[in-house]
This record gives sequence, C-alpha cells and structure tokens, in this order.
Amino acid sequence: MARKTDIPPSYYGEPRKFDPSFRGPIHNRGCTDVVCCVIFVIFILGYIALGTVAWIHGDPRKVVYPTDSHGQFCGQQGTPNANKAILFYFNILQCANPAVLINLQCPTTQLCVSKCPDRFATYLDMQYNYRYNNSYWEYYRQFCKPGFDNPRKVPRLMPPFTYVLQRCFPDFITRNGTLTVANKTVFKDGLGKTRSVIDLRDAANGITSLLDAKEVGMKIFEDYANSWYWILIGLVITMVVSLAFILLLRFTAGVLLWLIIFGVIAVVGYGIWHCYWEFSTLRGKPHGDGDVTISDIGFQTDFRVYLQLSQTWLIFMISLSVIEAVIIIILIFLRRRVRIAIALLKEGSRAIGYIMSTLFYPIVTFVLLAICIAYWAVTAVFLASSGDAVYKVMSTQDKCMYANLTCDPETFSQTNVTKVCPGSQCTFAFYGGESLYHRYIFVLQLGNLLVFLWLVNFTIALGQCTLAGAFASYYWALRKPQDIPSCPLFSSFSRAVRYHTGSLAFGSLILAVVQMFRIVLEYLDHKLKGAHNAFARFLICCLKCCFWCLEHFIKFMNRNAYIMIAIYGKNFCTSAKDAFFLLMRNVVRVAVLDKVTDFLLFLGKVLISGSVGVLAFFFFTRKIPVIQEEVPSLNYYWVPLLTVIFGSYLIAHGFFNVYAMCVDTLFLCFLVDLEVNNGSAARPFYMSSTLRQILNKKNSKRRKDEIKPPKRLHQDS
Repeated sequence: MARKTDIPPSYYGEPRKFDPSFRGPIHNRGCTDVVCCVIFVIFILGYIALGTVAWIHGDPRKVVYPTDSHGQFCGQQGTPNANKAILFYFNILQCANPAVLINLQCPTTQLCVSKCPDRFATYLDMQYNYRYNNSYWEYYRQFCKPGFDNPRKVPRLMPPFTYVLQRCFPDFITRNGTLTVANKTVFKDGLGKTRSVIDLRDAANGITSLLDAKEVGMKIFEDYANSWYWILIGLVITMVVSLAFILLLRFTAGVLLWLIIFGVIAVVGYGIWHCYWEFSTLRGKPHGDGDVTISDIGFQTDFRVYLQLSQTWLIFMISLSVIEAVIIIILIFLRRRVRIAIALLKEGSRAIGYIMSTLFYPIVTFVLLAICIAYWAVTAVFLASSGDAVYKVMSTQDKCMYANLTCDPETFSQTNVTKVCPGSQCTFAFYGGESLYHRYIFVLQLGNLLVFLWLVNFTIALGQCTLAGAFASYYWALRKPQDIPSCPLFSSFSRAVRYHTGSLAFGSLILAVVQMFRIVLEYLDHKLKGAHNAFARFLICCLKCCFWCLEHFIKFMNRNAYIMIAIYGKNFCTSAKDAFFLLMRNVVRVAVLDKVTDFLLFLGKVLISGSVGVLAFFFFTRKIPVIQEEVPSLNYYWVPLLTVIFGSYLIAHGFFNVYAMCVDTLFLCFLVDLEVNNGSAARPFYMSSTLRQILNKKNSKRRKDEIKPPKRLHQDS
C-alpha cells in the first residue's frame, strides 16, 4: 500500500509554485482560445452581413410614418401625398371595432391629408349644406379620396380634430367636468342613431393621455433647452468630486469604514436600549396591556396594536441583542481581515494615482457600447420594416367569412367579397412577405439580439482585462513607481486584443447565452401573467431566480478569470479554474473584501450623486440667494434635477468601476504573492509595507550590491 503523505493535497488545488522568472504580467505570450476567436470573427462578419441585408430590404419610414389604405407614406416626396403628411380616418367610430385589437388596423378608409378638419359636421349637416352652400362641400372635399365628387358618401362624422403623432384625432375638451367636442356632447351620425362624445372617446381610446404626453413632452424639451448648460456643469462637478474621492480614499478609507462599523454598532445599541425602555415602561403600567401576550390577541391587521405589548418589545430587544453580539464577534475574529481589506482599498487608490489614465478608459468602453447599441437598434428597425405592403379584407361585419384574408386592391372590386360582405374594403394591413427571408424575420431578430449581447459583454470583458493588466503591472513592481512599466494601460490593451480575443469572446458568449435565456423567461412570464396555471407561473418564477443567480455567478467568475488571463496569459478555462481555486483557498478573505468594497463604493456613489443632487435642488428651486438671477425659467424643475442626479450616479459608477477592478486585481495578486513568496532575498513580498505589517511579514534586507531593478523576463505561457 502506498504511504500517505503528511500534507494531503488541498481540495481546491495546490498553492501556486514559485517561478523565479515571473515579474508581473507576462509579455511574451501566445494566442489563447483560437477556435473561439475564429467563431467570434465569423459571427461579426455574419452580423455585418445581416445588417447589410436588413439595410437593403428594410425601410424605417414604414415604422415611423403613417401609411394610407393604398400603402403609401403620408408626406412621401415624389407622390401625390408629398404635401399630405397627416393620416385621416374616414369613419373614426369604426376604430372602436374589436377587429382593431386583432388586426392592429382600423377597418375604415385611411387618407393622407395636409391638415386635420377644424369644423364640426355630421352626415346630415353635409347633406343639408350641400344643397344651399357649395363652399361647404368644397372645404370637406379635401378629406375624401382624390377624384371623389359624391357628397352623399362623405364621412359620417367630422368633429374638429387635433394633430397627434401625424394622425388626426378628435379634439376633446373638458368643460365643467363634461367631455365635449366643439361644445357638443351628443350628435346624430346620419344612420338614425344619436351618439355621444363618449363613443368618440372610446373610438380614439388613449388619445387624451397622448395629448397630455405631447404637452408635457414639449415642456420637458423646453426645460432641457433652457438648462442644458447648468446640467453639464453639474456633471462636470460630479467628475471632479468622483476623482477626488477615489484619490483621497488612500487617506480616508480606514476612517470611513470604522466610522460606519461603529455607527452601526451604536445604532443597534440604541435600539436595544429603546426596546428595554419600552418594555420596562409597559411592564410597569398597572392593569395595562403589558401582561397581554401576542397569542392572546391573535393576528391583527393594525400592527400598531402589537407595539402596545411588552412581549413585542422584548422580542425586538432579544433580536437586536443577537445581531449586536454577532457583529461584535465577527469584528473580533475578522479584525485582521477587515484591516487587510482597508489596506487594499488604500493601495487601490494609490495605484490609480500612479496610473491616472485608467480613469479615462471608461470613455472607450462607453464609445464601444454606444456603437454596439446603435448598430443593434438600427438593424432591429430595418428588420422590422422589411417586406412589401400586405393588404387584407377589413369588414365592419362580425361574421364576414373573408375578414382578415389577404387581398389585391387592384382586383378587389372584381371579386364577390363586397357582395358577400357589404361595406368590406381591401385595406393596407402591414409590411411582410412570403419569401424565405421574410418568414425568418423573427429568427433574425433573435440572432440580432444574441450577437448584440455577445458584443456588449465582450466590450465589458475587454475593459476588465485591460484594467487588470495595468493594475497588475503596478502590483508586481517591487519599487513603486520606479519599476512600473511605461504606458501600462496601452500595453495591457494591446496584449488583450492581440492574444486573448478568443478567451474574452468565450467568456462573453457564456454570459450572453444565459442572458438570452433570461430574456426568453421574462417574455414567457409576461405572456403567462393572465394565465390561471399556477404551476406554470411557479416554474417560470423558479427558473428566473435560478438564471439570475447563474448570471451573477458567471459575471463574478468571468471577472476573476480575466484578471488571471491578464497576468499569466492562459486560456479562459484554465484561468477561470485557477482563479476559482485561488479564491476558494481564501474564501473568508474574499467574502470580507467583497462586502467591504461593495459597501464603500455604494456609499461613495450615493454620497456623490446625493450631494450633487442636493446642490442642484437648491439651485433650480432658487434657494441659493447669490445666484438666483442665473437660474433659467423652467416648467418642471425636476427635469434637470433628475437628469443631474441620474447622470451623476452613472459618472460615479463609471469611476468606481475602475476602482473596484483595481481592488479586485490587487487582491488576487496579493493572494498569489502570499502563496509564492516568503520574504527572503530571492522571493521578496511585493505587497505594500502596510499589508506586511498587518500580516507580520517582512522582506529580508539585502546587501547593497544585490539590490537591482527586477528584470521583466520574456517567457512563453
């Protein structure tokens, strides 16, 4: 039997071995995950081809501009509708027909007009005035088909219209709480029926909200036009404050964290005292509710009843005491790890101070993401607008056998459809086709979305790998800043693009597929909201939760894998495995640093965006006397205020993402440093003196003739 070793191998792999030639990120490395790189390039070329095909077949005007019953754009140059940019519904009352919800098309003739009617008239008014006033007919002729000259078949109803989204809708006005059109609440439609304005409102459902939205939108646009200069000033202030906050963290990280920790302890302690005071007060009341228990009163919808019971405050006091004890015990046993986390935060601030160019790299990421989003949006619009005009039979009758069937407007009058279904029309429905390309438009849209997610995740991965390489160059410089290589950010970016495009694409693809599944689940959940199948909704909810957890775990693993790729230049799977095992061998340190870093960075984001938001609030509400006259006139002061707050948070998020990447990189380098070095002259620690003091580590002193700048040996990975 083989003899057992004295030290069993670690479940999470053996500690990394010392490599005397290692001096930081390896420069002479080879390409990794070449197959993934080739597939990625092929998909990009295919994506470009997809965009080209969509560009050829698509026409965004089909999405943006209204189309009349003949499939012509309203306002299209070179057509009879060149000066008619507004769509008019021949009989607006037909738009209340249930067929609108099924066919997404109003079953009435639709015309392009140059302006909407501004006079009220019904069918009866038209018949009467045509006999005695020909100019009356001349006015309304412009709202009929070209060449039409029969006033006996004019629209049944023409109220005054308003112009919304290039379409004519009834101009509703509320007078003394009553909805009116042209000061009328009822009218005759020419079919012997008396109709109310409510019928018009139902036919144009949602128009009132659209009108309000249009008015609000115009006011918001005016506010942006008047305040854009001050909004930019607020965002610049945010950039300066964010930069200063990160640079000052080397001095304030420890103070901030310990103040927060002791503040939490003090708040919980006050809560314990307050609960004891309430408990003793209620206990001391004679014949009061203090002796009544929760089980005596049962469940109460008014929770204030429970606050009159001494037992409630006793439960609160015990719970807070347990929380206080847990916090104190954790601090006692993890105080060294908290100090390590603080030291790494300070070291991260110092590293950014030496490599200031890293703070501006988010601009590169933002530009690349903007290109990806713009290309995806344009391709999606062109795909959606691909196809030829499709005409369908629109009938006002509920039981027409030809309803919703495809038809040809040129030969429609020669068919028997109008005889079987009187009043039916061959009306433009949508843009589509029967070719292979048109049948797979939906699949192409899904492909467009998948490649878009892949490119977005690749862009983020490229930024993380680039920043990791730059900050790793800082950590593995024995003498800082003398040994930091020149242009570390550009060198890291070049290595990531040249050698590791395949690895970054591999990790990005895994994340993109998971995100795609999440989008599909969200779509299914939206469709099942009205369903009564409780099991299906429960299953969807569980799957959403599982994929949410999976996505965040993959993001965490990818982030650390990219750090290892930037340092050692190995493929994605090897780097992910090495990073995972390294973190699991130091799981407590990982948990403490992760939570401390997340909390401090979240606090910084809220502090910066909140401070700038408060300053913007006082400015736009004219509460700063010195500059009251400089404040622009606004309809809604919250428009620039919310813009400044949201923009400030995004800017702070961009700066602090760089800082978070810096801390994560330094942390992994710190863990490797502990495993491979021992402080001897041949294997000195690269960590800062503060970290060495916390861990009681020392570098042995070398003779002066032995002190040499470390050489960056070129080795193959």
